Amino acid sequence: MARTNRRGNTRRGREERVAAIVRLERQIPCFDLLSSESVDLIELHADRILSEVGIEIRGDQAAIDLFADAGADVDGERLRFDAGLITSIVKDNTPSTFVQHSRNPERSVTMGGNNTVFAPGYGMPFVRDLEGGRRYGTMADFERLVKINHTLEWTHHSGLVICEPTDIAVNKRHLDMVGTHLRHTDKPLLGAITTPERALDSLDMARIVYGADYLEDHCVIMGNINVNSPLVFDGQVTQVIRNYAAANQGMVICPFILGGAMGPVTPAGAIAQAHAEAMVGVALTQLVRPGAPAIYGNFLTTMSLRSGAPTFGTPEAALAYLAVGQLARRLGVPLRCGGSFTSSKLPDAQAAQESDASLMPAVLSGTNFVLHAAGWLEGGLVMDYEKLVLDNDRLGMIHTLLQGVALDENSFALDGFHEVGPGNHFLGSDHTLANYEAAYFESRFGDSKSWEQWRDDGGLDARQRAHLDWNRRLNEYEKPVLPDDVEAELDEFIAIRKEAVDDAWY
Repeated sequence: MARTNRRGNTRRGREERVAAIVRLERQIPCFDLLSSESVDLIELHADRILSEVGIEIRGDQAAIDLFADAGADVDGERLRFDAGLITSIVKDNTPSTFVQHSRNPERSVTMGGNNTVFAPGYGMPFVRDLEGGRRYGTMADFERLVKINHTLEWTHHSGLVICEPTDIAVNKRHLDMVGTHLRHTDKPLLGAITTPERALDSLDMARIVYGADYLEDHCVIMGNINVNSPLVFDGQVTQVIRNYAAANQGMVICPFILGGAMGPVTPAGAIAQAHAEAMVGVALTQLVRPGAPAIYGNFLTTMSLRSGAPTFGTPEAALAYLAVGQLARRLGVPLRCGGSFTSSKLPDAQAAQESDASLMPAVLSGTNFVLHAAGWLEGGLVMDYEKLVLDNDRLGMIHTLLQGVALDENSFALDGFHEVGPGNHFLGSDHTLANYEAAYFESRFGDSKSWEQWRDDGGLDARQRAHLDWNRRLNEYEKPVLPDDVEAELDEFIAIRKEAVDDAWY
């Protein structure tokens, strides 16, 4: 079957399809927090961690052997690395940019360089909406959320576990989740990573939709793994890394560090630890297949030393993101950081403050892939329907910010000045009339009406307006084209894999 047909690359009229998401290439500089000498110091201490303490890989001898062959000092499951060894493997082999291809080419995304890609929240066992309240996520929730995200103007990616469908057996739900993304959206997606077998299932499903040969030289699916911080890679995780890398598919390597628990309370030590852990994971992808697409990830935040609860939007976490951005740019590899994090239980003022205080440092650091950019509540336990679309609105503002200030002739508006002259206003000028529709970002949920107008329109707050918005999106959703024979093959694969094993809830 021709690749264009297998990928569902049909050309429909613009009025008949969801508008393509604007690719976001930053036009403003990244914020350099640290001097070059300070970055050197963090790299030095990351090397000391790797050489003096080391990293453990538990339960994957093949991964240990790959590092041994590359020059690591191996003591059982503990690996130590001479200074510079891991850095050189990463720098010499990892692509600085790569494209993750969507089955709709207009929605393919570039990871790395000046590109920024936003993806919704990931991994939440609970969902919440204004009418249904807080509850365990189901497959019905999962499908609805994938469809809503498909309609969002400012997310470029579909992610994977937009909520956990807890009504499906744990050992089978990955099939339904990956299948739902492949059927109901043409944004790029992530694949399963909880076991090596589930990673292989995800790759096989991608081959059905894209064509087996296509995956050999095109990244179409990625896995996002966490390090068992501090300084441990579980063998199941390293096998997943090896499976994706061997198939030339993307791998996001993300240390998961809460200062005071999985890392030190001092930011410098936690940053050095995160750098060491992420580099080892990226290096493994390159030892499996030099040139395989990989992303250097980071999830580093603080915790309440009184209660042990994770905290978000804190200044220490912001400083860490800015520093990690410099480290990733020096390596020359794509960077993943977190997005709209909050501990709040509702999409309220706390959620807005913490989410923005988490998202902005990530954006200013130069991050390329922002996972959890929309919908996150309650420390990552809840995917909130209303916050998903509220955060999307904020991402639209970030798009405008990153595009910077236009400096062309129209932007300087000299014709407007000549027309208006001193002491008059620009409101009805030709320049204003020619530019007003796109002059400013218009928030979907901000309300600037008079109190009387707001009252007469129902007196709705932002959460209530968001509730109406996601319901409208769901009602107007149109499924992207997937050839019937491809969808039938996908359905058959899922059915066979499910029938092959009994349900397991772990």
